[in-house]
Amino acid sequence: MESRSAARRPGSLHLLAMVLMVAAFGSRYAHAGLFDDDEARHQIKELSIKTNDRLDIIAKGQIELANQIQALREENSRLRGQVETLTYELEAARKRQQDFYVDLDGRLRKLEPQPASSTEARPADEGRPQADAPRKVASDPAAETREYEAALNLFRANKLKEAASAFETFAKAHPDSALAPSAYYWLGNAQYSLRDCKKAIDAQRLLASKWPAHPKAPDALLNVATCQQELADAKGAKTTLETLVAKYPDSTAAATARQRLKK
Repeated sequence: MESRSAARRPGSLHLLAMVLMVAAFGSRYAHAGLFDDDEARHQIKELSIKTNDRLDIIAKGQIELANQIQALREENSRLRGQVETLTYELEAARKRQQDFYVDLDGRLRKLEPQPASSTEARPADEGRPQADAPRKVASDPAAETREYEAALNLFRANKLKEAASAFETFAKAHPDSALAPSAYYWLGNAQYSLRDCKKAIDAQRLLASKWPAHPKAPDALLNVATCQQELADAKGAKTTLETLVAKYPDSTAAATARQRLKK
């Protein structure tokens, strides 16, 4: 009996050792599984916190962006209002300047020599046409004045295309009229207002070259320089301003030309 018990003891001990090992492994795996669940919960919690923080940052960024957009809209509205105001003031200033020059034109014409009337008495021998002399149509100062005033009224009414056409027609129909220089002057101004600087230069140059002693000649050269500057012809504008100062040193236009040459 003792021998059999002794024989069975090693097997029992071996079996017990196996059971203890399995229990130990099972306990370890159970602990590891419990640890993995806690770690996962912790990571999920941290991820949730980070996600919420990012969402808060994005929300704040969107609010700031919306505020900036609204501020830009308000600033744009304010600037648009300023532009409209400045445009109105510029147009009003241009109209005042236009009215000033029209009034000045009327005053200057009173100082200009008037052409002799066709009805003025002539000697008997001068009244008879000669056979070899070309017949010249007599001018009518009153009719010329009406035509000129009609063109000037179009310019005053800001009907620039019609005014330019009327002044050009007048200048071609009455090239020797005392009002022809003024017609070319206003033709140039109308073309400039229509943003046609090349035609404006042609009209003003014709006035300055054909009637250099006319009161509007200095202003015509100043207008030429202005157009040249707008056409990016800085060298030509400088030459014109220097010519203006040399030919008409005491004119108001020359004073303006000196200021421009200093810049």
